Amino acid sequence: MSQQLTQKVDVELPAQSVIPRARPALRWLMLAVGLVVVLALPWFVYPPVAMDIAAWALFAISVDLLLGYTGLLSFGHAAFWGASAYSTGLIAIKLGMPFPVAVVGGAVVAMLLAIPTGYLAVRRTGIYFAMVTLAFAQMLYFLANMWGDVTGGENGLQGIPKAFFGVELVETDAFYFYYAAIPIILIGVFIAWRIVNSPFGRVLVAIRDNPARARALGYDVERYKIMVFVLSAGLAGLAGGVFSISHGFASLQELVWTTSGKVVLVTVLGGIGTLWGGPIGAAVVVLLEDRLASSGFNGIGIITGTIFIVIVLAFRHGIWGTARNGLTSWLNRRRIKTGQRL
Repeated sequence: MSQQLTQKVDVELPAQSVIPRARPALRWLMLAVGLVVVLALPWFVYPPVAMDIAAWALFAISVDLLLGYTGLLSFGHAAFWGASAYSTGLIAIKLGMPFPVAVVGGAVVAMLLAIPTGYLAVRRTGIYFAMVTLAFAQMLYFLANMWGDVTGGENGLQGIPKAFFGVELVETDAFYFYYAAIPIILIGVFIAWRIVNSPFGRVLVAIRDNPARARALGYDVERYKIMVFVLSAGLAGLAGGVFSISHGFASLQELVWTTSGKVVLVTVLGGIGTLWGGPIGAAVVVLLEDRLASSGFNGIGIITGTIFIVIVLAFRHGIWGTARNGLTSWLNRRRIKTGQRL
């Protein structure tokens, strides 16, 4: 059955849905460079900031699964990031679980919340889908604010421990916490990569490009949308759980609509439909905000907004998308010249 599905997708998907791929050698080189950067990041950036970059990178990748590969714009993904942040904190505090177990538990909660939300949202398209997800996130925000006995209300959920299988990583161990938590982020990135580079991922691209044709080919479009929505929520939950453990608290800020808007901005800034764009956009946004905050400048929003507008106008396909297209064009020209010489 799976072989038939693969053949069907390979043969019948629209030509425009094929995503340009780098040469295998270049792809492996990029992967090696990426791993080196991830491992070396806390040596060049303050470790908590490095952890924030990693968490926001996975959060952006989760949004890109919907926006870049399925064509669904979610304005409420903070619901899953924030729900996992609170759930992770409660599991770590109340049950005394090691933080990797607590993060996985938070991701499961996010996926469970995504099932009814996705069921309602995927029956709508365009701005209506975005509005349904936004409404759900806002509802969760008010519930967390009212349920102060559990969530801490406006004060947030504080004192989340960094227990790592019997070892308590205190605030001074931020450097070691990074290396203890980064495998969770890398696992999430690997899951996203496997989703994209699979028959399931190709069907998602077909749905993005032409849902009517995908439905005519026999694919249950709504079912695929619900599945990717739940998977995306799980990845956002992993990122939100790591973020809350890293900071030692979970607040209403994790659920507010501006967080959903920020992650969409990060995704678009890096380049949608690329996976690499999420980490690059996260690095730009987090480092820029950190530098401006450290300088004591008050109008951070004005500066960051101006810079983001300039970048989006200068790089229409995002930072990584523009770089990838330029590299592809250069490789094609080089291949043509080499063929002419031969």
